[in-house]
Amino acid sequence: MKPFTIFTARRVVTMEPANPVGEAVAVVDGRILGVGTVEELSRWGDHVVDTTFADAVIYPGFVEAHSHQLEGGMWAFEYVGFFDRRGPDGVVRPGLTSIDAVVERLRDLSDAIEDPSESMVVWGFDPIYLGGERMMAHHLDAVSEVRPICVFHASGHLATVNTALMVAEGFADGIEMEGVPLDEGGRPLGELQEPAAMSLARTAMGRIAAAMNDPAAIDRLGLLARRAGCTTLTELGAVNVSRPDLRQMWLDAASNDDYPTRIVMFHNGSHGRYASHAELVDAVVTMAAESTDRVRFGPVKIVLDGSIQGFTARLNWPGYLDDRPNGLWLYTPESFRELVLECHRRGVLLHVHCNGDEAVDLFIEVMAEAERLHPQPDHRYTVQHCQLTTPSQYRQMAALGMNANIFANHIFYWGDQHRDLTVGPERAKRMDACATAAREGVRFSIHSDASVTPLGHLHTMWCAVNRLTATGHVLGPDERISVDQALRAVTIDAAFQLRMDHEIGSLHAGKLADMVALDADPADVDPVTIADIGVVGTVVGGVVHLNT
Repeated sequence: MKPFTIFTARRVVTMEPANPVGEAVAVVDGRILGVGTVEELSRWGDHVVDTTFADAVIYPGFVEAHSHQLEGGMWAFEYVGFFDRRGPDGVVRPGLTSIDAVVERLRDLSDAIEDPSESMVVWGFDPIYLGGERMMAHHLDAVSEVRPICVFHASGHLATVNTALMVAEGFADGIEMEGVPLDEGGRPLGELQEPAAMSLARTAMGRIAAAMNDPAAIDRLGLLARRAGCTTLTELGAVNVSRPDLRQMWLDAASNDDYPTRIVMFHNGSHGRYASHAELVDAVVTMAAESTDRVRFGPVKIVLDGSIQGFTARLNWPGYLDDRPNGLWLYTPESFRELVLECHRRGVLLHVHCNGDEAVDLFIEVMAEAERLHPQPDHRYTVQHCQLTTPSQYRQMAALGMNANIFANHIFYWGDQHRDLTVGPERAKRMDACATAAREGVRFSIHSDASVTPLGHLHTMWCAVNRLTATGHVLGPDERISVDQALRAVTIDAAFQLRMDHEIGSLHAGKLADMVALDADPADVDPVTIADIGVVGTVVGGVVHLNT
C-alpha cells in the first residue's frame, strides 16, 4: 500500500448502516481506504495524519441533484431579489422589498453605465412578494426610455422588459404569442412568460447565454459549491452541451483537482436542436463517452410545465385561486411521450420537471406505457420539483420505480404566497410532501434549484425538517421529516438518482473521497438551527478545499 492520508475529525458520519460512525477517514489516490479509528486505519501502512478537520464533523459531501449553471452565470449581473443573498465572493446583497426599491436600484445601475443605449440585465426579482402588483414595462420606463432593460425573474420562467427593449426587438406594437400579456390596445405589457416568450428579448437573453458560456461562470459556481459543502452538482438542463466547444469548456474548467465539485450535465431535451428524438438520444449517448470522473455527460432533462408562483404550472382541478387560467405545457404531451419512450428504450437516464400535479399525471401515464413496452427495473427516472404531487400519485410512482426530487426550499421562499395567492391553505399544507413520499415508498432527494433559490443543503434540510415559511408559519406540520431522512436526501439518495451511489453519497472503502466538514452535527443541534451550521470546508477526490 502506498502512503496515504488519515483525516481526523470530532466525528465521522458515514450514512452507511453497517459502519455508521468513526473518528477518522483514510484516503489514498482520491478514494476512501476506510473509516474507523486512527489505530485501525494505521494498520494499512505508511501514512500522514491530517488534523485540518479535527474539531469538525465530517459527512459525505452534499449532492445537489437539481441545480443550474445559472447559479454561477447570473452573478455576472446585479441581483435585485426580495431576500438577502450571498454571492460567490462571500458578500451579502441586501434584498429589495418593493418595486420602488427595485426601480431605485435600477436607476443607480443605469446612471453608472456611460452609453445610454447599452442594454442592462438584472436578476432575482419575483413580483409575488409585492402584494399582487406585477412589474410591467411602465415601471422600467421610469428608469430609462432609451436603454433596453430586462429583469430576469427568480424562477427563471419569466422576465419583465421595458418599452425601449421591445422597440429594439421589434414587438412593441404587438405580437400574438402565448406568454405575452397584452393591454386593451393589443400592446405587450412588458411581462414575458416562459422561454418562447422570453426569447423575444433576443439581446438580453443573448447576454445571459454568453454569461452561461463563460469559464468565469464555472469558477463562480465552484466557489458557491465550496461554501455550501456541495461536492457534486448537477446542471439540470444544459442548453449548451450539444456544442463540442462548450463541452470542452466544462471539461477544461472542472476536470482538475483544483475545482471543488463534480458536475453532472443533463442535456435539455426541451430545446429543439435535433431533427428527431432518436437523433437527440444518439447525441447524448455519444456525449457520455466524453465524461471524466469530474464532469459527466449523458442524462436528459425535460421541462413539462412552468412554475406555480408564476401561474404557469399545469394544475389539476380546482386549479389556481381566483379562477386564474391553467398554466402552460412547455413540451407537447405527444412529443413528450415519444421522447420518454425513446430514452427508455435506449436506457438513457431521464429526469422531468413537473411542478403541477397535472404534469405529474402525464409523466406517470407515459412512464407506465414505457415500462410495458420496454421494462427497465432500475431506470431511476425522477420527477423533479413534485410540488403538488398527491399520495395517489406517489403510490403510482412507487409502483413504477420512479423517484422524487422535492423542492423543499419552496416552503420558506414561497410558502406564504402559495397559501394566500396561488393554491390556498389546504393544498399548500401538502406541498413538497417529503413525509408522504417516504410513507408511500418513493425514494426522494431535496433541492435548491439554484439559481432559483440559493445553493446550500443545510438550508434545504432546514426547510424539509421544519417547514417554516418566511413569516415563521409552520406549513403542513405533518409533512415534516426527520433530520436523518433529510441527511439521506442530500447524500446517498441524491447520489442514487444520478446513478452515482456506487461512487458518492456515503463513506466507505472504495468510494470517491468526497466529504464535507461542518462546525456542528445536524443530528445534534436544535433542528431550527440547522441552517446556521457552518461549512468548514470540503474534500473532493482527496483534495482539501477550505472556506476561509
